[in-house]
Amino acid sequence: MSYRTRFGKDTSACDSGNTAEGSGSSIGPNEVSNDFDHEIAQLTKHRSRPHQLLSQDMPGKSRLLVSTMKMLVGRESNHSGRGRFSSADGCHVLSRYLPINGPWGVDQSTSPAYVSQFSNDGLFFVAGFQGGHIRMYNVDKGWKVQKDILTKSLRWTITDTSLSPDQRYLVYASMTPIVNIVNVGSSMTGSVANVTEIHEGLDFSVDGDEDEFGIFSVRFSTDGRELVAASSDASIYVYDLQANKVNLRIPAHASDVNTVCFADETGHLIYSGSDDNLCKVWDRRCLITKGQAAGVLMGHLEGVTFLDSRGDGRYLISNGKDQTTKLWDIRKMSSRAMYPGLRDHDWDYRWMEYPAHAKTLKHPNDQSLATYRGHGVLRTLIRCYFSPAYSTGQKYIYTGSSDHCVYIYDLVTGAQVARLNHHEGPVRDCSWHPLYPMLVSSSWDGTIARWEFPGDDQVPTLVRPRARRRRGYYNY
Repeated sequence: MSYRTRFGKDTSACDSGNTAEGSGSSIGPNEVSNDFDHEIAQLTKHRSRPHQLLSQDMPGKSRLLVSTMKMLVGRESNHSGRGRFSSADGCHVLSRYLPINGPWGVDQSTSPAYVSQFSNDGLFFVAGFQGGHIRMYNVDKGWKVQKDILTKSLRWTITDTSLSPDQRYLVYASMTPIVNIVNVGSSMTGSVANVTEIHEGLDFSVDGDEDEFGIFSVRFSTDGRELVAASSDASIYVYDLQANKVNLRIPAHASDVNTVCFADETGHLIYSGSDDNLCKVWDRRCLITKGQAAGVLMGHLEGVTFLDSRGDGRYLISNGKDQTTKLWDIRKMSSRAMYPGLRDHDWDYRWMEYPAHAKTLKHPNDQSLATYRGHGVLRTLIRCYFSPAYSTGQKYIYTGSSDHCVYIYDLVTGAQVARLNHHEGPVRDCSWHPLYPMLVSSSWDGTIARWEFPGDDQVPTLVRPRARRRRGYYNY
């Protein structure tokens, strides 16, 4: 399917000329800008605020959480007139039960865990290890291994995995231009590349491309027809699975593109983050006429390791090597980047601690809505996410950390509401179950750990792994 056929000729988003310049801000530790409260804060509160008859404020008293008992009594008394909880009522109840009990062991490997994610419905969980193993667990069947994949064409590590929306296929990437795709819907549990099952290779290199590159990040589109990938050659690639070829290559940044994702279900907008310290927004409807990013988001003083979309085509968060997570509104983006020139070029996040003096530096043109500090973004490309919409109304931000913990922040207040401490190595990835108060963390110590509220009936049992020496450091 051609580019024009897939997306039509709608260029209305391109006709307004340059994007408006975002206003700068100077935000202290875990503080929000003055105009933050009028938009996403209200949207977040609306998603998790109980019915007004249950949450009427007492004179002279601030709004308090409504107890679960009062919520249940109100439902049985039909206060809302619906005879059931609204989605906001449900979020108000569920969002207070944070997955902080445990941990319980899911799996233990002798190889560092690099990536891990729940499927969209929470039925499956996928974990990828540096040694070349990917395991897909059936959550509802006691975390039974549904698919045990031994990869091929692996260079250094599995950098990313992505499960298709219909949960039939899984792709995995490494530091090569080849992304492999596996049929995880087959009846066979063991999947050894090209021995027991075919792992088809999808070549992301473009004709005439002589320089080999690696893939840091790969994601399915919502309709499952395309893959978007971030690469070490400073580019973004879009792969058409029906045509079995790359249909778009964007020379996107001035350095490695570490992270990329679709902004929403339409597939028109793409977000990217790079070691050039920038997040960028790409409108595929405009690329033919403009050939450049729809806008740039400035604020990080070091490279961007990961970003996550809120799913509404407007808000996203990013983790940066400046040891911060930032919240963005793409309506504040600029048409061009302005570099502050504050970077210490002798510093390398892979094996050095973040300089103490750099912790007080601020980007003079910071366009972020909020900045969250406390976790560490060192050694590897640490990932961050919005909490689930169904159970929390996306009122939290959570992230792995190089100090071996998982951090959970309140999106609106910026407060650190939880710190999960168990691992013996950096927590590169973590995933919150889309429906239940359950979070799984994956670490370089090889441990996949499950955190819950209230947890299983048994006492948490998880053997701490023995510390292992790392051989070399890579920007993966």
